[in-house]
Amino acid sequence: MLYLILVLFGFFLLVKGSDFLVDGSKNIAQKLKVPEIIIGMTIVAIGTSLPELLVSTTAAIENHADIAIGNIVGSNISNLFFILGSCALIKNLKFHKETIYYENFFMLFTSILLFFFGINYDGNKMNVINRKEGIILLIFCFLFLFYNVVIAINKKEEEIEKKEEKNTFLSIISIVIGIIALKVGAEIVIDNITILAKMIGISEKIISLTLVAFSTSLPELMTSIAATKKGDIDIAIGNVIGSNILNILLIIGVSSILCPITYSLSYNKDMFILIGGTLLFTIYPFIGKKEEMTKWKGFLFVGIYFIYVLNLIV
Repeated sequence: MLYLILVLFGFFLLVKGSDFLVDGSKNIAQKLKVPEIIIGMTIVAIGTSLPELLVSTTAAIENHADIAIGNIVGSNISNLFFILGSCALIKNLKFHKETIYYENFFMLFTSILLFFFGINYDGNKMNVINRKEGIILLIFCFLFLFYNVVIAINKKEEEIEKKEEKNTFLSIISIVIGIIALKVGAEIVIDNITILAKMIGISEKIISLTLVAFSTSLPELMTSIAATKKGDIDIAIGNVIGSNILNILLIIGVSSILCPITYSLSYNKDMFILIGGTLLFTIYPFIGKKEEMTKWKGFLFVGIYFIYVLNLIV
């Protein structure tokens, strides 16, 4: 009963933290005259990816490779299918041209790159993401962040919808409070759900792909849903795309540099699902209603996620 109470308290922190993060980020975007999609893929994405960063780096250092890899693969699958699908069920998600032609394809590229590094033979060991590959991932991470800076500068002079701007200092405080609440809430949920799962007798791989992955994706889930309900579609989309890219480039990059990560071939099926889902998401803007992820597409994604989780449990 205590573990369940702590899980509920963790969810409360996640809900309130997501509200603070969305509101603060939106105000900063208006103040700096930067498109909300850029804020979503950088500040919000990094903030909501903190749980994955902490879990995977700690797991890598402690030689729990299944958790280090499974956390990221499972989180990205959850972000893609469940979170974006849920947001689309609430409101149609309209994409910017940069997202359609650049960012979606880059997200697909990072997923394929992770799979390639996992199965690649480096002349020394098979199926190990080594430090050199970690450095390559970090280089792509810096290029992605640099791309966002360039886009932000180029669009800064464009007309941005005029809204009431709040104090910048208060907006920054709101972002910091939101990130802290998300981090603490995620840790409480992760720790207590993992304890409950182990009491039931679930394996480490299944825990990492489902409970840990979903729990570390809770900040993205709460933040994107809160943003969608408030009509801030760009923050919702940018948060998921940015998180999926940074989960691979930044978190796996840092984790593999700290300690090379052994990639289990049992994750191949999960990687195929992630790559296939990312490919489907990439072509979504060209199917049916142009440049939008509609409710039926969201329903399909949520359905695929539940079938995936049910298959893992079975």
